[in-house]
Amino acid sequence: MTIFDGFREVELRVGDADVRIHARVGGSGPPVLLLHGFPQTHAMWHPIAEHLAGHHTVVAPDLRGYGDSERPPSEESHAPYSFRAMAADQVALMSELGHERFAVVGHDRGARVGHRMGLDHPDAVTRLAMLDIVPTRHVYAHVGREVAEGYYHWFLFIQPFDLPERLVAGDPMHYLHQLLGGWGSGLEAFTPEALAEYERCFDDPEARHAMFEDYRAAASIDLVHDDADAAAGRLLGMPVLVLWGARGVVVRSVQDPLEVWRDYARDVRGSALDGGHFLVEELPRETFVELERFLRS
Repeated sequence: MTIFDGFREVELRVGDADVRIHARVGGSGPPVLLLHGFPQTHAMWHPIAEHLAGHHTVVAPDLRGYGDSERPPSEESHAPYSFRAMAADQVALMSELGHERFAVVGHDRGARVGHRMGLDHPDAVTRLAMLDIVPTRHVYAHVGREVAEGYYHWFLFIQPFDLPERLVAGDPMHYLHQLLGGWGSGLEAFTPEALAEYERCFDDPEARHAMFEDYRAAASIDLVHDDADAAAGRLLGMPVLVLWGARGVVVRSVQDPLEVWRDYARDVRGSALDGGHFLVEELPRETFVELERFLRS
């Protein structure tokens, strides 16, 4: 890849689980961790990473199971692919790089990892920005026609091994393109270089299995963790920014994402951008402006 000019590539084994995490690191200044979503890799951040690096030390990793990070074996509980496990990886990665406190920006699944990180590691996360999601617990508690249509893949991927694996294996590239082009942004939003990365990784059956394990965890052990937080009254305490696409998937399920997030965070602000789900690649300038304003405030 040549779309992260000026960034160095790192691979570190991190945390108690000793998982190998692949990342790009660049820039200088206060650290910010960029967490990608499904079905992508850290490559999704390339339109804004170099701009953020002008005032920040930017760390853009692949989540465990995704991209070029390790794909550890799963188990019946799906715990190895829980948001708790993914969050612990990234906190350990930042510590290995010398950053004990840092801002987090997450999109899609990466935003859900950021949400869990803010609850499990509140002393590490200084600010949290989440792109085009509402909380996992809220989604599963409010399943109606709009959610079923917009989030149908959630319910496909959580089916027992190996039904979704076999179905998607029939034509993985066609399915990947349908996903990327089907949530309001359009396939043309992605540069050829980034799309090639997503295709390379999604073509790997082990990578697809790991991604499905992410979704299986979200419908099981992650909800156990979320329910425990709700019962204890735990909320995100750091400043939170929520951005969503006016044509994305979130607005199919809720009228006001901020109203939802106020039940999960003490200090939350945000707005819609005139795009689909993949805001960073469809609206890089607008997304960067909002993120930079938040990170530097």
